[in-house]
Amino acid sequence: MERIYIIEDDENIRNLLLIALKGFGYEAEAFETAEEGLERIRKSPPDLAVIDWMLPGISGVAATKSIRQTKGICNLPVIMLTAKDKELDKVTGLDCGADDYMVKPFGVLELGARIRSLLRRSGQEQQLEETLCGGGICVCQKAREVTSEGRKVELTLKEYELLVYLMKNDFRVVTREELLNQIWGYEYDGESRTLDMHIRTLRQKLGEETGSKVKTVRGVGYRFADAKKDA
Repeated sequence: MERIYIIEDDENIRNLLLIALKGFGYEAEAFETAEEGLERIRKSPPDLAVIDWMLPGISGVAATKSIRQTKGICNLPVIMLTAKDKELDKVTGLDCGADDYMVKPFGVLELGARIRSLLRRSGQEQQLEETLCGGGICVCQKAREVTSEGRKVELTLKEYELLVYLMKNDFRVVTREELLNQIWGYEYDGESRTLDMHIRTLRQKLGEETGSKVKTVRGVGYRFADAKKDA
């Protein structure tokens, strides 16, 4: 369930938005000031924020600029609410980093549609970015395609899942138990040699050079070693 934060100083509008968003099926939290909202966003980033322009203390424009300049939340989708309806005001709001802009008074159904559209677009962009590359291997997760030194590699589902999991965790050694649990499931009680067999065939399919990036850590498990990151 997507989580949305509301930063709005008008209590009536704040409560209206809370009720509407929860009615749309979202988790929602509301804050009266940008200071409170920004602190919560940094601690626990939501999927989207709805921010009023005119706020006591830090303005919605300044809050949005702060979000855009902060690592970890800089890509947070933001919809700005405001009573300002002049073209220059809209340009200012969008230039500060807002993804969308709605003028008060606004329709709750239209706001819901804009939120759905922005969340959908944000999700699509995130999927497109989910390409893993390292050690001569590239994995396009959207298309579930793997290339090794530019050569397309056909993997079974388990081989693919093993490779992706190891590449996503290339900063550490992944234990055998963790791999068995994550790839085969917590209820798996078969031979642990199944894992060794899949690692062996994965290495063979990747090729001698790139296959060597999947390293065995004796007595512990496996890790993906990208020479550039290890340097």
